[in-house]
Amino acid sequence: MTMNSNAATAGLPSGGPANPIEYHAGEAFAPHLTDAEAGAFSVLALAHIGDGVYELMMRTALAQAGITAVHQLHRETVRRVNAPAQASAMESMLPLLTEAERAVYKRGRNAKVNSVPQHANAAEYHAATGLETLFGWLWLRGETKRLTELFNAVHAVGRI
Repeated sequence: MTMNSNAATAGLPSGGPANPIEYHAGEAFAPHLTDAEAGAFSVLALAHIGDGVYELMMRTALAQAGITAVHQLHRETVRRVNAPAQASAMESMLPLLTEAERAVYKRGRNAKVNSVPQHANAAEYHAATGLETLFGWLWLRGETKRLTELFNAVHAVGRI
């Protein structure tokens, strides 16, 4: 079976991005979209991407901290990547945000969501969505150093 990146043959809907993201050997594994390109994503699409970015960063940090048992890695990741924990992390990050980052966070925080998980209240869920939106936006813009700064700032105050 061969891999084909054509959207139609890959089972993806047609009409995807005009400039699909491509990764090339020797380059950082992160897209580098312009503000306009990253801003074209819906808030919840940014949050979807940011959720994955934040979880990967958390998994990596936990593994680097010496947790090697898969069950324990999973348990600790779940404990730290949920709405209440992300809302708490976002509270620590807020003073560190630039004006543009704060605007992206607020867009995510104010997004209309259809439901809230049982383990979180609405305020926590909205704050977590804001964090995920911010992380998705930074990731798409290729701002991996800034992602690391924000993530490590929260880690430094004992939230992670």
